[in-house]
Amino acid sequence: MRILTVVGTRPNFVKAAALLEEMGRHPEIESVLVHSGQHYDYEMSKTFFEDLEIPTPHVNLGVGSGGAVSQTAEIMRRLEGVIEETQPDVVVALGDVNSSLATALAAAQMRRTLAHVEAGLRSFDRTMPEEVNRVAIDALADVLFVTEPSGVENLLREGKPEEAIHMVGNVMIDALRRFLPRARECALPVLLPMSKNIREQREAYGVVTLHRPSTVDHRPTFRRIWAALQDVARELPLIFPVHPRTKVRIEDSGLRETSCSDTNRLHLAPPMSYLAFLRLQSEAELIITDSGGVQEESSALGVPCLTVRENTERPITLTEGTNRLVGLDGNRLLDEARKVLRGEGKVGRIPKLWDGHAATRIVERLLNRIPDVHDLVPLGSSNERANIARPQYRLM
Repeated sequence: MRILTVVGTRPNFVKAAALLEEMGRHPEIESVLVHSGQHYDYEMSKTFFEDLEIPTPHVNLGVGSGGAVSQTAEIMRRLEGVIEETQPDVVVALGDVNSSLATALAAAQMRRTLAHVEAGLRSFDRTMPEEVNRVAIDALADVLFVTEPSGVENLLREGKPEEAIHMVGNVMIDALRRFLPRARECALPVLLPMSKNIREQREAYGVVTLHRPSTVDHRPTFRRIWAALQDVARELPLIFPVHPRTKVRIEDSGLRETSCSDTNRLHLAPPMSYLAFLRLQSEAELIITDSGGVQEESSALGVPCLTVRENTERPITLTEGTNRLVGLDGNRLLDEARKVLRGEGKVGRIPKLWDGHAATRIVERLLNRIPDVHDLVPLGSSNERANIARPQYRLM
């Protein structure tokens, strides 16, 4: 079975790491890895391949940055030739980024069996680009791999057949469990003088990640959140690895990095490698984020998480995990952070099937079920498909 997997962003890389490792255990699988180039700078891409031991992609589409529509269209255009050349039995779309939407559209148009990993998640907020992507990918997918019960409910409500839906767990947590021991051994980046204390004296700290348009693009909202972060930092030092688009918003909003002092300890840092950030999360007292993946990772790590959003597509992190929604109100963020500091943070549990074996279940289902789905794809007999020559991959 030839399986083509497309990655393009940091969340994709984490999901792909566990899946590709599991595929490598099966000699009956030929794995083809394509990098769209959606995240193309070193910290946002290459270090993740190194940390997560992801093999070098067979093809790098080199798309780079751009608007959502033009980027998606360009990935589709470049991916068409790769699918035509490789003739995969299955195309895998991971998560909800533009690369994943482009993958789903190209696979559907070229009548390849499409599997969606992390299917069924819904925020019910169509102003989020990721929500539009999720709904579209699931509508096109033949096989849907789900991380939590809400995903099954959403897909059934949208009319997907029950036999196409598979509750398998969370491949993000597969990667976390596999790499956490290594992460705890790695040195944290030297951020400011305080970072030395974190490593050697175990000073308490919190972690911040913000990057979504709803959080950072509206200047008055971002200023309110920033003011709340400053207040929290007076009571707990905060380390803020800054996403490239957030860095621009900080500069545009007239905000700037503050110095390390007794009263103001919000420390900005460059984007981190996967292992460094995983260690940072695992040892934090508090995580403040607008990231879906960080909500899941904090719940798996047992670290209280405050999500700066009005909704979440991952409700299990609220009902079973350590996550609380605080909206875009800086006062609510400050109040909930103080509860955590008083020892009143959310105490959750790790959801069912977040056990480090989601990738195993996905690959087993692909091997056992895909031949039935493939009856829909007009490629001739199974023998004809098996005789397709392995292509010579190339950089696009």
